[in-house]
Amino acid sequence: MSQPIVAIVGRPNVGKSTLFNKIVQKRVSIVENSPGVTRDRIYGQAEWAGKEFSVIDTGGIEPYTDDEMLVLMRRQAQLAIDTADVIIFIADAKSGVTANDYEIAAMIRKTSTPYILAVNKVDGYEKQSLIYEFYNLNLGEPFAISAEHSLGIGDLLDEVITKFKNTDLSEEKEKRCRIAVAGRPNVGKSTLINCLLGEERVIVSDIPGTTRDAIDTDFDYEDEKYTIIDTAGLRRKNKIYENIERYSTIRSIKAIEESDLCLLMLDATQEIGDQDLKIAGLIEDRAKAVIIVVNKWDAIEKETNTMKKLTDEIKRRFHFIDYAPVLFISALNKSRTDKLMPQIQKILIEYDKKISTGSLNNMVNDALLTHQPPSKNGKRLKIYYATQTGTHPPSFTFFVNDVTLIQTSYRKYLQNRLREAFEFEGVPILLKFKSRGELV
Repeated sequence: MSQPIVAIVGRPNVGKSTLFNKIVQKRVSIVENSPGVTRDRIYGQAEWAGKEFSVIDTGGIEPYTDDEMLVLMRRQAQLAIDTADVIIFIADAKSGVTANDYEIAAMIRKTSTPYILAVNKVDGYEKQSLIYEFYNLNLGEPFAISAEHSLGIGDLLDEVITKFKNTDLSEEKEKRCRIAVAGRPNVGKSTLINCLLGEERVIVSDIPGTTRDAIDTDFDYEDEKYTIIDTAGLRRKNKIYENIERYSTIRSIKAIEESDLCLLMLDATQEIGDQDLKIAGLIEDRAKAVIIVVNKWDAIEKETNTMKKLTDEIKRRFHFIDYAPVLFISALNKSRTDKLMPQIQKILIEYDKKISTGSLNNMVNDALLTHQPPSKNGKRLKIYYATQTGTHPPSFTFFVNDVTLIQTSYRKYLQNRLREAFEFEGVPILLKFKSRGELV
């Protein structure tokens, strides 16, 4: 399932970023301890009334300008509008309706995307009358808010979630495993996809950034149906010279969210960088199955144990997804690429694996005997029993005497014991802890 995307657009300095920060702070990122993982502030995740969605903070739109940077900002905002499922157009009550507001409103009305008009900086009852002028924008009833003081945001979000469509993938798409190919620019993503498909279906170029959008291609393999997604290369923030590329990044992130399995591509001729770690963090955050694919393996000089040494380095740097298998290939020469689809098939089985309650609790009992649970202030953690509560990814709930006694190290220990007992290669394992008597 893909999360809906909400784009916040408007003129400069009307409070877009303030509203963005207020909305996304409703939810803290799932993963907090992935070293080297930085998150771009233009994209965030939020939750309201049980609905999860993604939020885009755009640059200010200046329709009447020849300034190159402002023209690019308009282009990025237009792309955000085209990508979004709901648009929040934010205006400034203090400055009133401007010519630029009329122009932006015209842009929005040309789309088929649902939209909401929010009039910001209405920070008191006496200023409610300021919103009436904004009916002239012909965008429906304005919502009076004060992003800075968190006024009216709840009502605004209530309206936002009513405009979400059913974002489940179509029945046909749900029958297909969706594979996202992610990585830095020019690591060979499009070449690998063409190799797997057996034909040139996506553009291949040495120019970084050739792929701007996420491109879906359906194919069959051994009577199974798949969709493979070629994503735009995710760049370091300080190398995104064209702001429009930041929204290609948004589409790549959406592709990861919609996928079942991600191929994280690395370039054997380049050192592992922070951006590689960031992409891995995005995959981990969204609990996707993952294979690390090291491309251009034919282009480096090899010594004794070169593959093992690089594998060890990858496992060390990507320790937060150390369950991911590592494959070395040359997509251009089709070297070792025949190993990829069998590995994908194996991991998808792991992603949906179910463990019987009896087998699971036998493992838990053995784990408790091998490594005694932690204690705090004289009180020791007790695990009464465990049960699997989900697949895709595998999820387990442990019923304990006191959830405050759980330590990160013991959580990791239990995950490792699960892998030792039941493998789960290439997939994350989600653990939940509840006091006995709580509902699953």
